[in-house]
Amino acid sequence: MQFDEFAAFEKNGWEHVVQQYEDYFGRLTVQSHPAMLDALEVGPGTRMLDVAAGPGYLAAAAIERGATAAAIDFSASMIAHARQLHPEVEFQIAGAEHLPFDAESFDAVGISFGMLHFPEPERALEEAARVLRQGGRVAFTAWAPPERAVGFGMVLDAVQLHGKLDVGLPPSPPFFRFSDPDECLRVLTEAGFTAARADEVEQTWHLVLPETPLDGLMHGGVRMAALLRAQSKSALAQIEQEVRMRVKAYSQQGAQHAQFGELLVPMPCVLASATKP
Repeated sequence: MQFDEFAAFEKNGWEHVVQQYEDYFGRLTVQSHPAMLDALEVGPGTRMLDVAAGPGYLAAAAIERGATAAAIDFSASMIAHARQLHPEVEFQIAGAEHLPFDAESFDAVGISFGMLHFPEPERALEEAARVLRQGGRVAFTAWAPPERAVGFGMVLDAVQLHGKLDVGLPPSPPFFRFSDPDECLRVLTEAGFTAARADEVEQTWHLVLPETPLDGLMHGGVRMAALLRAQSKSALAQIEQEVRMRVKAYSQQGAQHAQFGELLVPMPCVLASATKP
């Protein structure tokens, strides 16, 4: 595998940020779940698989629509946490590239912000196609490009200005590969799916000062966190100062929530979906 070292790095990292991920990203990523479940046509009687499930929110939302749901994640810690939150979901520890399910056993497969973490995203889509019944639906979300997913953009700009992007992390797939709708359509079509489409879904990161997107990326994930922690102490201080300056544009000062120091940061995603013929 081209990204063996990256795969091990990600797997180890996600074992240790379960609660932090939920704290910083849980309420953000669920904002696109209704659109994903609509794209998957999830309703009463649907059998859905949540791939790279994290805390299991997508599977739980499917069950609220009357579906039955299974879910997998490669992090044992994440699965243990998800089982506590959602005992009604059938959870298993597994990777997206090797799903522990029979062929044609699901009506829908959803991948919420997982594709950018997979060393072999094409293989993950092949597996999704394998476990889907004819006419079944697949959908995945990925962050919009950093100029639109502003939380990423302001932090990466600050790193470029005051730090360095090459810090010796394991070679990895491009983080924003699936920010390009055309790339989403291409990989879905090459995996054998039809009627592929990709749309942008609005999401807003609600943060309360003094926390900024820098805190979320440093503590709530793996790859971006490693990039930030590898900066020198002086560079990180400058990066933090730069982000604090930029984030003022998204402060609700003067609005009714001013006393809470609330930040509303645009973090849209690309939602791609297709059908198994």
